[in-house]
Amino acid sequence: MHDRPMRYRLLGRTGLRVSELVLGTMTFHDKDEARRIVDAYADAGGNVLDTASAYGESEEILGAVVRQRDRFVIGTKYTLARDRTDPNTAGNHRKNLVGSLERSLRRLRTDHVDILWVHIWDRHTPLEATMRALDDLVRAGKVLHVAVSDAPAWVVSRANTLAEWRDWTPFSAIQVPYNLLTRDAERELIPMAEALGLTVTAWAPMGGGVLAGSRNRVDPEKLTPRERAAAAAVRDLAGELGVSAAQVAIAWTRHRSAAVLPIVGVSSVEQVLDGVAAVDVVLPADAVAALEAAAPFERGFPADFIEECEQSPFVFGDAHDRIDA
Repeated sequence: MHDRPMRYRLLGRTGLRVSELVLGTMTFHDKDEARRIVDAYADAGGNVLDTASAYGESEEILGAVVRQRDRFVIGTKYTLARDRTDPNTAGNHRKNLVGSLERSLRRLRTDHVDILWVHIWDRHTPLEATMRALDDLVRAGKVLHVAVSDAPAWVVSRANTLAEWRDWTPFSAIQVPYNLLTRDAERELIPMAEALGLTVTAWAPMGGGVLAGSRNRVDPEKLTPRERAAAAAVRDLAGELGVSAAQVAIAWTRHRSAAVLPIVGVSSVEQVLDGVAAVDVVLPADAVAALEAAAPFERGFPADFIEECEQSPFVFGDAHDRIDA
């Protein structure tokens, strides 16, 4: 049971208020159930709906079931191929951007989206071309804010530097896979987001169902030893705390950084209510340590090397441990 109203964060440096959990709509297929899910999420204080041009019927279903469009922050994505026989219906260039957005607006039954996400980095389109094209759509009122999913930290940093230099709209958020089993974003992407004031929306917070113990999506016989250990640690802690495994998995993604907003993808009202209740779960430090011990992770170079150097008099002198950040 969700005991408190949903709290809100700011989307990057935009001032836009977004709820601390994002509703992922990729699995929406039935309009009636989708309407119940969206209503239950909204009743709990949620206001961010995440979809994409490549998510099958998701956009059309959202357009049909959202009753009060202006109460929601609707984000969709472009990049992925709309017609595999036509190379220009994929990529981050202007032609695909305009065509994909126009189709998304028709499907969503709206004249603008609150967030337009670049779905994945396109090596073949210069960042200057993408950022300028996105800015044109912001200035036209069809897009309010822009963001990027599945891109290297250096790409995001360079894109926002270009935007700053040229007075274009910068990315306000990044979207990455992030959960107890998949922590690569801690190497460069999350530190970059914190330094630049970007929001991080985290997809697959339950590790594709592994951490939630979903037998409908995961064959236990195909799990790796690391996955089994992590799932068992999550399940054991959930039992100790009297909550669900999904709630523990979601709570873990939230504990490390205030920039992170988990995306909870659901297919039923029961699942959305269970996910929303995760905002009430506070993980004790020893519980976090136990979870992370079950699924070891090393940031590697340069993060671990730099942290080691910061503790060395050889690098920063004898006063290195008396410097307050």
